[in-house]
Amino acid sequence: MGKLSSHTGNVALAAGSEALAPIVEAAGWRLIDNSAGTGADVRLVDARDTLEQMAGEDAAALAERAALLAIVRDGEGAARAYEAGATHVLNGEVDAAKLGLALQFAGRHARRLRGTGHARRAGECGDGAVERFVTALSHDQAATVAVIAMSRFDTVNAAFGREAGDALLRETGARIAAALPSAAVIERDEGARFLVAMKEDEADAAVRIATIEAALTRRFAIGAEEANLGVRIGVAHRGAGEAAAILVRRAREALHQALASDGASIRVAPSVHAAHGLRLAADLHRAIDRDEIDILFQPQVALDDGRITGVEALARWEHPEHGVLGADTLFAAAERAGLGLALSEHIQRLALTMAAPWTGALAELRVAINVTAADLARGDFTEYFLALVERSGIDPARVTAEVTESGFVTDLELAAERLQRLREAGLRVAIDDFGTGYSSLAYLKALPLDYLKIDRSLTQDIAGGDRARTVVRGVIAIAAGLGLATIAEGVEDEEQRSLLAAEGCTLYQGFLCAGPLRENVLAALLGEA
Repeated sequence: MGKLSSHTGNVALAAGSEALAPIVEAAGWRLIDNSAGTGADVRLVDARDTLEQMAGEDAAALAERAALLAIVRDGEGAARAYEAGATHVLNGEVDAAKLGLALQFAGRHARRLRGTGHARRAGECGDGAVERFVTALSHDQAATVAVIAMSRFDTVNAAFGREAGDALLRETGARIAAALPSAAVIERDEGARFLVAMKEDEADAAVRIATIEAALTRRFAIGAEEANLGVRIGVAHRGAGEAAAILVRRAREALHQALASDGASIRVAPSVHAAHGLRLAADLHRAIDRDEIDILFQPQVALDDGRITGVEALARWEHPEHGVLGADTLFAAAERAGLGLALSEHIQRLALTMAAPWTGALAELRVAINVTAADLARGDFTEYFLALVERSGIDPARVTAEVTESGFVTDLELAAERLQRLREAGLRVAIDDFGTGYSSLAYLKALPLDYLKIDRSLTQDIAGGDRARTVVRGVIAIAAGLGLATIAEGVEDEEQRSLLAAEGCTLYQGFLCAGPLRENVLAALLGEA
């Protein structure tokens, strides 16, 4: 296996991760000794079977200002790895290309960390009191960590001497300590910096931090002279169960932002999940521009004869760090980035363009395209959507617009008018995820529909007992009374299929037939039928 590129950084493998060594080298990265302080850019952990090494590697990465990349099996493993301190994860099977890209992202992260300061090394200030304080708290105990940096301190040292500088730091520490609650600790960090941790929630901690800032902006007496120093503070509030090292790291990152800012002197780190979401939102900008989002098609099967009669187009994004991400994650990231409409249009255009030239059995399939509440709210929705259909070249009779019910349609009358115009142009309309949203029955009454899709949570309960079956039976009966076909989502076994068929459901969709498929796999499935 040849190398993909020339050496781009240093990697330290965690104990038990040695099998990754050939792939690391093939990706063009240099392996170095795993001892802390050896200058690793990325510390790499194979966490597919155990997270045992994560704590030690997290501490080493923190000390070195290195990235911590974990190899995981799935989304659940990714979440656990992030909680254990990973800055990056790689999901699924690993090859040189995938690992090389993940290392590239992780290495860039390490360079950014090192571009704003130096790691605290053994023997310098800081005794770990803050981390020990947080570690001793219960799993769900609120806590806040702040990193406080005094600016213009070098000027004081140069003008008045080191002894005066040391006295000034002692006074700084005293002012900070005076503003802290009883359940708190303070320790010296590198240079003219201090670390504090307090057992307070966000609101109370915000008052404490503001008091500290005010205390440190007052003039300092240096003998007969006075001096004004600047202050920058990075703050992180603890998430439930968040490890101490991660909390401190987030506070440091917030400080780096404050130091780089010309504005506010206090910066609060986003929550663990929000920070992940914000990074994902930024990546999504590039993914849309680079056409990195793919479309898969999940079959819809007639319950009376087992024929595949249609498909639902589903978006997938193979993220270089987080692995394969589905539509729910994509749209959550898009909303944070203000890209909801842009993402929806991109997916709709791509799905229609892919399905239009299908031939043979594929050309007989209906294609369901998701339409969000935000799409329906567009003033030009009908014209825009029909133009997408026309430009793709697909027969409008093959297209179903699926309105996602989990999004709240605020003006049902206007939405009904727009959807009716789609039907008049030959398209069909479905309501997706029925049974989970805001106004299910109101939607059925107001919107012009052809299909009702029963949410998987109802489908999968049908085998659970009489009450659940009665609910599903009622939904199917209501749909039949309105002249609507029904599609059951999330059908995974023969028992569910048989019960749905007995209740008169029209179609099903789920892993009993197949998950979301690429075009060539879908074609092969149809050929085997």
